[in-house]
Amino acid sequence: MGSLKPILFGTALLTATSLQAAAQVEIQWWHAMSGANGDRIVKIANDFNASQSEYKVVPTFKGSYADTMNAGIAAFRAGGAPHVLQVFEVGTATMMAAKGAIKPVHELMKEAGEPFDAKSYLPAVTGYYSTSKGDMLSFPFNSSTVVMWVNRDALKKAGIDKIPATWPETFDAATKLQAAGWDKCGVSTAWVTWVNLENFTAWHNQQLSTKANGLDGFDTELTFNKSPAVVKHFENLVKYQKDKIFDYAGRTNQGEGRFTSGECPLFLTSSAFYGNVKANAKFDYTAGPMPYYPDVAGAPQNSIIGGASLWVMGGKPAAEYKGVAKFLTYLSSPAVQAWWSQETGYLPITPAAYEYSKKQGFFDKVPAAEIAIKEITNKEPTTNSRGLRLGNLVQIRDVWAEEIEQALTGKKSVQAALDAAAERGNQMLRQFERTAK
Repeated sequence: MGSLKPILFGTALLTATSLQAAAQVEIQWWHAMSGANGDRIVKIANDFNASQSEYKVVPTFKGSYADTMNAGIAAFRAGGAPHVLQVFEVGTATMMAAKGAIKPVHELMKEAGEPFDAKSYLPAVTGYYSTSKGDMLSFPFNSSTVVMWVNRDALKKAGIDKIPATWPETFDAATKLQAAGWDKCGVSTAWVTWVNLENFTAWHNQQLSTKANGLDGFDTELTFNKSPAVVKHFENLVKYQKDKIFDYAGRTNQGEGRFTSGECPLFLTSSAFYGNVKANAKFDYTAGPMPYYPDVAGAPQNSIIGGASLWVMGGKPAAEYKGVAKFLTYLSSPAVQAWWSQETGYLPITPAAYEYSKKQGFFDKVPAAEIAIKEITNKEPTTNSRGLRLGNLVQIRDVWAEEIEQALTGKKSVQAALDAAAERGNQMLRQFERTAK
């Protein structure tokens, strides 16, 4: 009988442990982060789970940004939505229009009694995900902006002693690079519309569309085709494309490897490209701010974000929402945000996280990582540079890219292509407006 006591004691312990596990409230988090960033998502969830015993965050990879958003919407309709859904910034209007499907973050935090102040986040980030009254609808998480990645070794070989700051300087540098052996591409960009329309207009304080680029209402109309700065920029891209001084690299980011391979020494894409550059570039690299046209009044203004935010889905019990709120509080803590930013190249979403990284000396070691935060905070955002909120933006971007490609291949003039891009985009905006009412 003496040997039975430890067995019974062990059984009691197992029962207690399993009861504790059963008592944990599970929080489902669907995301679109693959590879190394997917591993970092898992680490954040595991660290939160280890920090307390009431809640367990379960992260699940759902594919691309578009796949993840579509999976979340379908799951909501079927009654099985996750608690937290990562949605890319272009899906913001779609999520806003999905009444009942979302729980606004400002309401969630207030009801759960969690400390929350929208003013403690970067204005250029919160503006994107807030109502015109400043009420935050979703939680900023992985925000990036456009920077110019620079192959320092190539510049040195071409006799260029400083990183070009303006577009005329950039095209001049790209011309010299071509002469020095980079004959396939001097400069290029990923995400052709995000870089050359969305961020370009914000950086030059040009209107993309009416109603504060859609932030003040779905009845917005595209106007970028009337901006002389936009027209001039695309005329330059078309001109330099002929000799491969500029070379088109596609609609999304599939051309980024042209930078890390050394083929394209100047390359505009996301600041979140940092991890990839760090892992794959076999040359001395850095990043500089987006170039600007010095003859455009007020330029440079501030850049706008890409990346994604976390939407809390509707229809969950209060006890589960309390766990979601605690998790969001944990996510926005300076230490967690600073770690995420340093690992990925995404922006620290709060000034406190930025200062945390500064104190650690991170930007002294990696000055390229600070460019994005300096761009996004360069000036107080205007109605043209707060961000954009356009319905059907995923589809509209394809239309814009299609028309830009028509100009780059000489099938349309730049003005005709931009006019068509605006007209076709406006038709899609009207379709969205009808469904959103």
